[in-house]
Amino acid sequence: MTAASDSELIVRVVERADRDAFDLLVRRHQSPVRSLLRRLACGDHAFADDLAQETFLRAYLKLHTFRGESTLASWLYRVAYNVFLAEIRRRGPQRDAPGELPEPESPRPREAALMLDLERAMSGLSDPERAAIDLCYKKDLSHQEAAYVLDCPVGTVKTHVLRGKEKLRKLLAPWAGRVTP
Repeated sequence: MTAASDSELIVRVVERADRDAFDLLVRRHQSPVRSLLRRLACGDHAFADDLAQETFLRAYLKLHTFRGESTLASWLYRVAYNVFLAEIRRRGPQRDAPGELPEPESPRPREAALMLDLERAMSGLSDPERAAIDLCYKKDLSHQEAAYVLDCPVGTVKTHVLRGKEKLRKLLAPWAGRVTP
């Protein structure tokens, strides 16, 4: 027996209020959605998990508005990003951008140290820059798909990616020449 497609599950949810079908959609998409939200929340897992819960609640209530013009994953990323922005607006700015990153400590394994510093550097980006980089590089979305998720022009996504990469390059300068491919 083959697994039901997202489209088939959506029909079951919308037409029959099939909660089991929605549960399958959640299980299929929750990890990537949480991953995006954790990156946007600068590693605050509890905050990201709360946002993910709100994302799937809104998705359930609004699934009937999904038109299939994008993938369900892109649509869910858009819902998640809007939930994130709404909560940030409600809370107000609370984060301080990090300054220079400390030199990598030698006792830690290089890969773990680099990943930790990359996470810290990502928190130094603006929300749109962090979202654009995550969507384009971690989620492997095209600029066009990321523009849909972020609800902005493709050129704006490209600008966010370019500016974000430049900031990361500066923040991760202590690693230059230390990482071998």
